[in-house]
Amino acid sequence: MNQKKPRNKINGWMVLDKPAGLSSTQALGRVKWLLNADKAGHGGTLDPFATGVLPIALGEATKLISYVLDGKKSYAFTAIWGETRNTDDYTGEVTATSTNRPTADAIKNALEKFRGTFQQMPPQFSALHVNGERAYNLARSGETVELQPREVTITRFDYVGSPPENIPVHSANFIVDCSKGTYIRSLARDLGAALGCLGHVKALKRLRCGPFTLKQAISLENLEEIGQKKGGLERFQAVLLPLATVLDDIPALAVNEVETRRLRQGQHVIVHPLRIASLKQALLGTDIIMVKHNDDCVALAKIDGHAAHVKVVPVRVFHLS
Repeated sequence: MNQKKPRNKINGWMVLDKPAGLSSTQALGRVKWLLNADKAGHGGTLDPFATGVLPIALGEATKLISYVLDGKKSYAFTAIWGETRNTDDYTGEVTATSTNRPTADAIKNALEKFRGTFQQMPPQFSALHVNGERAYNLARSGETVELQPREVTITRFDYVGSPPENIPVHSANFIVDCSKGTYIRSLARDLGAALGCLGHVKALKRLRCGPFTLKQAISLENLEEIGQKKGGLERFQAVLLPLATVLDDIPALAVNEVETRRLRQGQHVIVHPLRIASLKQALLGTDIIMVKHNDDCVALAKIDGHAAHVKVVPVRVFHLS
């Protein structure tokens, strides 16, 4: 009987430049198969037609996915005017048409309405749960999905390109910086409605997801080339980013070997208040710190600074060896 090849225990982040045509889950599966990784997850879903930054968490990095999901996002997208579609992107069915086309000047003037914090209605075709079902499954079956608006924040919404301001345009390119939970498809739909011309997304590329950017991303083709070369696993390791990449803004406490063992066993350690004095000044609205031994991440921990000797309690422990 043939035995399965043992899976590789790989810890870290790989930033994938997701190609169009694959779901985020399919792209994750391809990466996991190429690396023969024992554990993997992705940090933020992209629509199948979308491309760009898809953070892949490997091994112990999967414990930190929430820090990526909560991070800010940046996108480049193209809106097509004159149609709405049931998916709010070009893959859906046309639901309404308009002969109106906006000018560049009108587009620029309309953008201010969509900057800042406001309520946004998600697309009917979304991954949100409605009564235990995904909204897109209900929408595909012909049901009208009852969704609730969500608060989103857009810090940048720029019109890219400068055709003559008084000539109507059939499409427009944009750059957006936004909070988690923002739907770019909804943004194109609502902007088209505000302009009186209707609209949907034609192309969408994620430029940033939390701390990860397109400059750090690698394509599936390049990953496949690495896998075909001798010493593929070591080459894969060379393109990984460390666990702490997503925790650069979290204060870190250095611990010794004895404290490391205790924390990794789920036990708290007691430290002198002077050791965390500077950390407490850096904490903003949270008591979570990163604990490190040399350059290794040991744990995310909570601190209790109300006693003469401060208690450091592990919340998430990392086993990197």
